[in-house]
Amino acid sequence: MRRTVKEIKSLKDGELIELCGWIWNKREHGKLVFVDLRDGTGIIQVAARSGLTEEASVELLKSLNRESSVRIYGNLARDPRAPGGVEVRCVRAEVISPSMEDFPIRRGMGAKALYDHRHLHIRSPRMSALMRVRSNLIWAVHEFFRSREFVEVDCPTIITAAVEGGATLFEVNYLGRKAYLTQSVQFYQEAAIFGLEKVYSVQPSFRAELSRTPRHLTEFWHVEGEIAFCDLEGLMRTIEDLVRYVVLRTEELSRRELDFLRRRIRTEEVEGEFYRVKYSEALEVLRRAGRELEWGSDLGADEERVISSQFDRPLFITHYPKEAKAFYHKPDPSDPRVTLSTDLLAPRGNGEIVGAGVRADDYEQLQNRIEEVGLNPEDYRWYLDLRRYGSVPHAGFGMGIERVLKWILDLPHVRMASLFPRTPTRLYP
Repeated sequence: MRRTVKEIKSLKDGELIELCGWIWNKREHGKLVFVDLRDGTGIIQVAARSGLTEEASVELLKSLNRESSVRIYGNLARDPRAPGGVEVRCVRAEVISPSMEDFPIRRGMGAKALYDHRHLHIRSPRMSALMRVRSNLIWAVHEFFRSREFVEVDCPTIITAAVEGGATLFEVNYLGRKAYLTQSVQFYQEAAIFGLEKVYSVQPSFRAELSRTPRHLTEFWHVEGEIAFCDLEGLMRTIEDLVRYVVLRTEELSRRELDFLRRRIRTEEVEGEFYRVKYSEALEVLRRAGRELEWGSDLGADEERVISSQFDRPLFITHYPKEAKAFYHKPDPSDPRVTLSTDLLAPRGNGEIVGAGVRADDYEQLQNRIEEVGLNPEDYRWYLDLRRYGSVPHAGFGMGIERVLKWILDLPHVRMASLFPRTPTRLYP
């Protein structure tokens, strides 16, 4: 029976095992061959020695290139000289499929070359560990929402009208009709809450932005939630609970991967109450840091970096001016110049990881706002219908998976948190 690397490390000395994997590295010392064999669970050293291993198997292992796939039959042996203190002493080896030429991934390769060969680079143990942490984070997202009795919904990727502004839409030909890739599933979630009350989705979103910052991808994975009968305070409590749970649970689930990556998730950053700062106060933080921004302007990546670098925990920036937010945000009844909106910024200069707000729930108010920003109400007829038939106060948010991973793992760029990242200059592979 085939065993995985993870499984065999807990077996007894001398036990005969079958192991399948890929040759990650190889070292020859005369009649002795050491192979670092990797599978989806880890790497283990395989030792093949003339006299103990079939001669044909020794010669086979010597002849194979890196990334050839093989089947190894051997005995488990604990040896303090071996990496991790354990190795497999090969009795017989079989080739499953040889690597036809030298594997092109080498140490010291530049970022562009690695992303040109992303389909091969993702085989590396480091990338495997990063993707396992990402998987654990998404697992934690689902755990949180299910524990709060949210219902997962799947929403369309192909849409007919902008959610976040027409300038960042990817246009597609939909059987002769003009359509777009979604920037957010928010509108469809808003429709769903009238039957389910609390919903969430984990889906890709698309933004045709030319931003070449370490925080932007043109395709990213979006955790979105929408809640009926919810105000701004309730929304921020939910977001804070989600982010705290996800960070702590990801650390708990990923200790093996974090040890391998030699990284530590700073769980202390989410253990205290998150800061809350109004937009006007955030402008003061910028001024004290030597940056001026006109009131009414949105906070860009540079401004968010400056502001969040002043804080040791995540901070909510609230009450953005209506000019800085999309038409669907509800104005603050006490000050119609601003909206009941918030962004959550991660500390240490990481910037926004969550965008959120209370939705305009009044039919006339929403229609007037659509017209005010120069959009055609007819394009949003079904969305307006949600206010026509039994509207309720409601609120929602979107959290970027790659941005959260960049923050908690101290990654230099969000593309490292994506299996096949899409950027303004990267569409292949």
